[in-house]
Amino acid sequence: MWTPDEIARLCYEHYGSRLPKQGKPEPNREWTLLAAVVKIQPITGQACDCPDKQVQVTKEVVSMGTGTKCIGQSKMRKSGDILNDSHAEVIARRSFQRYLLHQLHLAATLKEDSIFIPGTQRGLWKLRPDLSFLFFSSHTPCGDASIIPMLEFEDQPCYPVSRDWAHNPSMEASGNLEATEDKRKCEDPDSPMTKKMRLEPGTPDRKVTNGVAHHQSFGNQGSGPVPPSVSCSNVTSEELATVTGMAPSGAKVVDVYRTGAKCVPGEVGDSGEPGVAYHRVGLLRVKPGRGDRTCSMSCSDKLARWNVLGCQGSLLMHFLEEPVYLSAVVIGKCPYSQEAMQRALIRRCQNVSSLPKGFGVQEVKIQQSDLLFEQSRCAVQAKRADCPGRLVPSGAAISWSAVPEQPLDVTANGFPQGTTKKGIRSLQARSRISKVELFRSFQELLSSISEDKWPDSLRKIAFSEGSWILFLMIHMN
Repeated sequence: MWTPDEIARLCYEHYGSRLPKQGKPEPNREWTLLAAVVKIQPITGQACDCPDKQVQVTKEVVSMGTGTKCIGQSKMRKSGDILNDSHAEVIARRSFQRYLLHQLHLAATLKEDSIFIPGTQRGLWKLRPDLSFLFFSSHTPCGDASIIPMLEFEDQPCYPVSRDWAHNPSMEASGNLEATEDKRKCEDPDSPMTKKMRLEPGTPDRKVTNGVAHHQSFGNQGSGPVPPSVSCSNVTSEELATVTGMAPSGAKVVDVYRTGAKCVPGEVGDSGEPGVAYHRVGLLRVKPGRGDRTCSMSCSDKLARWNVLGCQGSLLMHFLEEPVYLSAVVIGKCPYSQEAMQRALIRRCQNVSSLPKGFGVQEVKIQQSDLLFEQSRCAVQAKRADCPGRLVPSGAAISWSAVPEQPLDVTANGFPQGTTKKGIRSLQARSRISKVELFRSFQELLSSISEDKWPDSLRKIAFSEGSWILFLMIHMN
């Protein structure tokens, strides 16, 4: 069928050849994340007489997104003309919705072949049975899936810290670790302190060759800073159970990779204890903001929701007999835990009940590729060597959809790149994947279909100029 490396390579090649230079990271200074939806379709005419024979498939990228940012709650707009969340995973999914809208238009107007075929009820459609879609992300999604064990032989974003050190901040520590506040700063991978800190002597470094991450030992680097060590005896068995259960047999867990996503109000919250007990797993989280708190759920939470409710959204569901689910999720080369991905996307949703007919928690296939995205933070850091200045995330996001008209969209701060404050309310200041523009595409789909062929759920709704905003707010949030 396909391998994770084939999917990653396909997406990286598509990024290089189909996405414009505009919106991509500035070389040696910026990095970004990449996500995509890939259509999988068996090649027709294959002989199926041998059950062990691998089915040959075609693989096509139908949507792609890049981005690392989201806006704070004070910048959100009821008009739906701004992108609240521009993380790559969200951009790719919204681009996928645009693709699905176009495919529904093809099906409804009988103009060309479509991925949809007529359903059993009037006005409803369903996905062709030979098609499936998988999701690719160059990095582990933020939130719960990113809380994974850090082993003693891995690169560490900050030094492991012992409880003794945490309870006695005045105790002198090597390097810049002198107080609890500094500990908090070093836990933020984007903080200046983290970028200045050197790796522990003997810790392996990664270099990138032909898209593949390799490990290289530093060896003895002289009298570098020696961090305080964490001992399993200092952490309770309960705190260690979840994290160490994700580690390879015999490997020593010295810490966990941090996620910047914050627990939603009402959750128990993270313990904040140093080392492996810092996070509590399985919780709902919102993306972090720079001062202004966001209302955007973490990408782990959103992928979990799509794995239950589908990727199509409630607007498109009016036209579909069943949800459009992802059959697989592939993650690029990065810190990764199969256990954490399974927990974040599948297991913590197992108790969800009272779902409408056709909906349910999917046993999505989860795999990792060995290929590193060339514009990921890790890859750019390895290439830039002694370049001056900080390495920062790109402020732009790129959307691409497999549609014939204007497939590309480059945004910054939720609006098309280059939008001025004066022009914000204009039609040109709307991203093509914003709520209001996706709704406009939905209206165009409706107008192309005679009302007697509308699905029953829409036949009694009048889309007057005054009522569509309310309908938009209900269906697009």
